[in-house]
Amino acid sequence: MKIFVTGVTGYIGGSIAKYLVDAGHEVSGLIRNPQQRSALLELGITPVLGTLDDAFILSEQARAADAVVNAANSDHLASVQTFISALSGSGKVLLHTSGSSVVGDDARGAYERAEIFTDETPFTPMDIRKDRVHINQLVRCAGVEQGIRSIVFCPTMIYGESLGLPAKSDQLPKLFAQSRKYGAGAYMGAGVHRWSNVHIEDLAELYRLAIEKAPSASVFFAENGEASFLEIATSISKSLGYGGEIKSWPADEAIAELGDWARFAIGSNSRVRAVNARTLLGWKPKRESIVQWIENSGVQW
Repeated sequence: MKIFVTGVTGYIGGSIAKYLVDAGHEVSGLIRNPQQRSALLELGITPVLGTLDDAFILSEQARAADAVVNAANSDHLASVQTFISALSGSGKVLLHTSGSSVVGDDARGAYERAEIFTDETPFTPMDIRKDRVHINQLVRCAGVEQGIRSIVFCPTMIYGESLGLPAKSDQLPKLFAQSRKYGAGAYMGAGVHRWSNVHIEDLAELYRLAIEKAPSASVFFAENGEASFLEIATSISKSLGYGGEIKSWPADEAIAELGDWARFAIGSNSRVRAVNARTLLGWKPKRESIVQWIENSGVQW
């Protein structure tokens, strides 16, 4: 298949693109910096210069491809609308990357929420996730009403080294950075809140499966276990040589430094189960747990 990927120089998009190339697909990717062209070509990815605001370029690439994987910005409404318009009536794949923070709460690290969500569990998003949920619904509706095989992906906390160009995941690097400041594994608030997680290689395989056979208007959580932020902080502490010592990062200080990102990314509970991935696509994740990876991989973000 010919697959066009946005975010191809980033952690998720780049990893997916390289994995799809290795699986035998013909992959092109959107880049803003022309200096990255040669590095992408070496990975077997055809670079396309442009941005998410270049509607003509996005439309042209979408129509030329068999599938579009949007992995650049989960909250960029205009690009999603452009892809839907370009692909309308084609029966082609539009796979939009969101995230499991859509079901997160505003715990600010203070408590563990008991509720666990499956792919189709109803939920009410927190204030800073309403726009993202709207985009997800727009994509799914296009799969019913506009002749597109649309798919929404909601990855959890991702770990593992990038499969594409050098890049880091979103949440763990910031926890590593604060841990270095403290000289101890850092966690927000009381640290009892929990997030599901998935290794980047297992996630990339799930994208491949979805592109090839996911039903239209489907949604997929991607997880292979979960951990509390206390457990993650302890593992980071061991990885950095602090002997398992951990320290609380007060919620108000974390939010002051990182903004609302801290509320939904490192202060919330996001506990999900990837039921659709396993039952509809036969997904079988293989990589080690997040705790094992942090402690044993040697990677110190």
